Amino acid sequence: MKSDSIHITQIIHSTTHKEMADHFAVCWIKKEVKAIEIDQVRYKNVSNSIFFLSPEKDWKVTKKDSSTSCGYILYLDNEVLNHPQLSNLHINQVRIFNAGEIPLFKLSPGIEKRTQAILEMIDELLGSHLNHKDDAILSLLNTFFVYCDGQCNIKSVASNNGSKTNVVYNFKSLVDKHVFEYHEVGHYAELLNISPKYLNECVKEVLNVPSKSIIIEQLLMRSRHALKFSSKTIKEISYDLGFTSPDYFSYFFKNHTGISPSALRNS
Repeated sequence: MKSDSIHITQIIHSTTHKEMADHFAVCWIKKEVKAIEIDQVRYKNVSNSIFFLSPEKDWKVTKKDSSTSCGYILYLDNEVLNHPQLSNLHINQVRIFNAGEIPLFKLSPGIEKRTQAILEMIDELLGSHLNHKDDAILSLLNTFFVYCDGQCNIKSVASNNGSKTNVVYNFKSLVDKHVFEYHEVGHYAELLNISPKYLNECVKEVLNVPSKSIIIEQLLMRSRHALKFSSKTIKEISYDLGFTSPDYFSYFFKNHTGISPSALRNS
């Protein structure tokens, strides 16, 4: 795993803001929290809860007056969530519903200590130099999400749209894997053995966005990450992402973000 694929931090300050723009955030809130604010909507009475937040969401956690930790924020990138050890978990079905209702999972009584122990072990391992620590971290993440699935009923978040939900989930999984090669909806429709029209119909019904926007979202997410955290030139990044030229990459990026790649890199 890359060094920035997983990051964990405790909720210890009066206000904890989102730190990693391109990562999913798992907010485990134990106690002593006034509220969590997501896209300017305030949620109260959230003790002993888990929020699963997509990179598009803006959020912050506000504590009550206390010096003790009241939970953890676990940041995960797509590479981790797509790992074979985690890819079949229901938490990955939740990922496709990032445009709708915020997934909130209430933990059952007695699970809090187990949840805290798992997150503390992940935190400890991330700061260590032990052999096979990546395998240990993935195993702990798997255990954590299995607890979420069993105790928080994650399955209920993925609605019963039947085959259309499966189409969208498979489409997003393919985009995660092949976005460097394929930028057009038609390529993914062909891989799924369906028409582009039906693929777009499924995405519109399940996520209320065009299928093309899923590809654009992935390209922008990976572009931002490469521009901020790699030493590659903009030309190298553009070709890595499958663009035909650096000029077209710059046009694409500025058209969708309002700033140029070089401006983001220097910000």
